[in-house]
Amino acid sequence: MSGGGDSLALLDLAAAWARARGRRLLALTVDHALHSDSAAWTRFAGAAARAAGADWRGLSWEGARGGSGVPARARAARHALLAETAREAGAGVILTGHTADDVAEGEWMRAHGANLGRLRDWSPSPAWPEGRGLMLLRPLLDERRETLREHLRARGLDWLEDPANADLRFGRGRARAALSSEALPLDAGRWGGGVAAAAADQARQAPTVPSREAHSQLSRARPRSFPHRGGRETVFSPDLAWAGVLTISRDLSASALAATLLCAGGGATPPRGDRLAALQARLASGEDFVAVLCGARVEAAGARVLAMREPGEMRRRPPAPVALAPGRPAAWDGRFEITTDETDLRVEAAAGRLARLSDAERALLARLPAAARAAAPVLIGADGDRPVLAWGAAAVTALAPRRLALAVGETTQEEQLFHALDGETPPTDLFSAKDC
Repeated sequence: MSGGGDSLALLDLAAAWARARGRRLLALTVDHALHSDSAAWTRFAGAAARAAGADWRGLSWEGARGGSGVPARARAARHALLAETAREAGAGVILTGHTADDVAEGEWMRAHGANLGRLRDWSPSPAWPEGRGLMLLRPLLDERRETLREHLRARGLDWLEDPANADLRFGRGRARAALSSEALPLDAGRWGGGVAAAAADQARQAPTVPSREAHSQLSRARPRSFPHRGGRETVFSPDLAWAGVLTISRDLSASALAATLLCAGGGATPPRGDRLAALQARLASGEDFVAVLCGARVEAAGARVLAMREPGEMRRRPPAPVALAPGRPAAWDGRFEITTDETDLRVEAAAGRLARLSDAERALLARLPAAARAAAPVLIGADGDRPVLAWGAAAVTALAPRRLALAVGETTQEEQLFHALDGETPPTDLFSAKDC
């Protein structure tokens, strides 16, 4: 929440909605220190949040501020900070104040060469792995910026204007200037009178809901249903997903295939363009082949197609070891979340250590494709003792099943974010004390 008109309108509407349902609302402000007044703006945002009855935290970006690409770096840092803080607070959904004007400006920027994704009202956090399991809800995408300011004026609320929004050195400023005199081809809002009026009416009419019922109540009484996808695409089978291996269909859409490769490889940037189209065509043709894209390896043989971490990529750029703090979940290689109660343990790849695993552990890995075994996580003690497979010594959650479910639109309600998914963990009888 920057304190600008869009975020302040979102705060006002969300606070009324949360009060009516006994929900906690946490407002977050990121100070990028890109303007001499940024500290004062942060204080303004904090005061506005507290006045609305929300909890508030101020966050700071400590990254480099010089050179090119400052807006993109600041945006990535902002999403990471928001995601980390939201996860610590136990949240599953981050609300943002993007409007119909932001959608139009994004289209203008893409038409002029910018590499921007399109805004959706319900989409996964772009921060990875910080944003694992988090969704972004943009409830104001149907609303015009000026409509929100009219709402604030009617409520007697002031807001800030960031001069960077009019800075023609940046694409957003150029887009805003170019579109300022144009009548945007936008509907008045698919919510009829608009979200501001609808949310205000709902806040006045809705009874207070006890906190213990908050998750189920939100799914029943949200201002607008999260988008449901008709004819949902079956993307993967969960049989080996616990180990980071996705069994997929040959007839995936381009977007589902891109999401699958991203999840299998553990990266943050999905594949696009000709290479993705070529891989999709090879799969559809029925050809048997092995291909590599986006840090993922695809093995296609008959009707069986597997996607997994590419072992050559792991050798060239191995994931950094991650030290595990007792009781604190840690993400490793963008593919697994690992939690242990032990001290002085770190997680690394099994590559180069397979021969030192126990006979039982090697037998378990033999269930996986040969190319996937070196990418398995192992735990190593401070003294460098024999590595052990992480599944036998810690709680390990594969991140691909949930990440893929969020990416392809299978998760449509907040409460689903807190349900376990098939394939996140191995079968209960697969690992036991005698095995590891």
